[in-house]
Amino acid sequence: MSTTPSAANAHPGGSLYESRIKIYPRSVTGVFARWRWVMVWVTQLFFYGMPWLQWNGRQALLFDLEQRRFYVLGLVLQPQDFIYLAALLVISALALFFFTAIAGRLWCGYSCPQTVYTEMFLWIERKTEGDRSARMRLDAQPWSLHKLSRKGAKQAGWIGLALLTGFTFVGFFHPIRELAPALLYPAQAPWLWFWVLFYAAATYGNAGYLREQMCKYMCPYARFQSALIDMDSLVIAYDSARGESRGPRSRKAEERPAGLGDCVDCTLCVQVCPTGIDIRNGLQNECIACAACIDVCDDVMDKMGYPQGLIRYTTGNAVARGWSARQMLRRVWRPRVLIYGTLLAGLTGAWLWSLAHRSDVAAVLIKDRGALARMVDRGAIENTYRLQVTNSQERVRRFRLAVEGAPGLRIDSATTLSVEAAASASVPLRLVLPAEAAQPHAGQTLHATVSVIPEGADDGDGPPVRVDAAFIVPR
Repeated sequence: MSTTPSAANAHPGGSLYESRIKIYPRSVTGVFARWRWVMVWVTQLFFYGMPWLQWNGRQALLFDLEQRRFYVLGLVLQPQDFIYLAALLVISALALFFFTAIAGRLWCGYSCPQTVYTEMFLWIERKTEGDRSARMRLDAQPWSLHKLSRKGAKQAGWIGLALLTGFTFVGFFHPIRELAPALLYPAQAPWLWFWVLFYAAATYGNAGYLREQMCKYMCPYARFQSALIDMDSLVIAYDSARGESRGPRSRKAEERPAGLGDCVDCTLCVQVCPTGIDIRNGLQNECIACAACIDVCDDVMDKMGYPQGLIRYTTGNAVARGWSARQMLRRVWRPRVLIYGTLLAGLTGAWLWSLAHRSDVAAVLIKDRGALARMVDRGAIENTYRLQVTNSQERVRRFRLAVEGAPGLRIDSATTLSVEAAASASVPLRLVLPAEAAQPHAGQTLHATVSVIPEGADDGDGPPVRVDAAFIVPR
């Protein structure tokens, strides 16, 4: 007796894993398919083109991990500016909550790198092997010169695109105009080769083979989206009241067979789905909201002479209660969406304001732990520190140092400092308090403020940066 896969999985000695059934997504045209390709072009023009854009004689967008500097157009971000990255991640999470509450998995369907690169790899596959039925026939055929040539052409296209992607991605972290010459000498740039090949292999495997498995099993978004949407979120849904009972019928028939709904059970909505689900079974975690099923179903409805929208963007309440589009859209701006939107707008505004008003000078003063305080000439008290000044402008700048605190407190070291463009400089700093001023404060720790003043501050070169210092007076 033959054993079905489900029976084998249930048997104590059977496999615990279901075998993957390869999905052959059918090509589709329509409004949403065009929008997907618009997003492919927009995202990839940015990805492949941005590293080559120059700004002030250097790469406009460069995350230089080796030098610990991020260049974003006219901004130079230093390690102490990583708080902006943390805030950006929070903003991204809020944006995900906001748009998911409104319209489900828009990110997954149109902008997610997994979706975008799968679309690009599928385009290469269709150009070399044909559409769905042709690819299925080709896979079923025995190996021949014809099959080898088509499979080889597909692999060549995939590998080329994957290598270009890996090269470009590394170009965001290493100057891309220097990357190709560096790769010509593998012995001198082994890590560059490693990362280019690593990201190329990730692109090749994820977009070429894993595809829907990334969305189904590896991406956590599918798991928590159910907590972000409700019955008033726009999702892709099948109108079962209108479509059932489904069944085939002739397009030439003037009247619809009795008892049948609008669904002709052509299964095209399943054939175009990149994750292989049947949307007629209701909303599922595997649905990435690409809307391919809407495009193909609308095309079938047009051919049958039925109204479009059997599968459409709608809400659970709209389907259940028969709401009009106006009634449905009125519920979009509900309390949870307004809360997400308010938080998102407020945090984004604060982040942009803070970024625009950030100081391009940072100073850190570190007390010398080896000698907290010592007595020097004529009983004066000296404390030593190390001052580090970071210049986030792309030009050399000079700074003047000054100190405020107890009367008579002065700097007994260099009072000027030059810092290279987008760099840091560290200098020893000695503060001295005369004996007559120190005597009343024996055994105390005094507060002092060191000012780092850009030269030319009166000409708009920026306000001084002040750092606190603890000045110890021994007994």
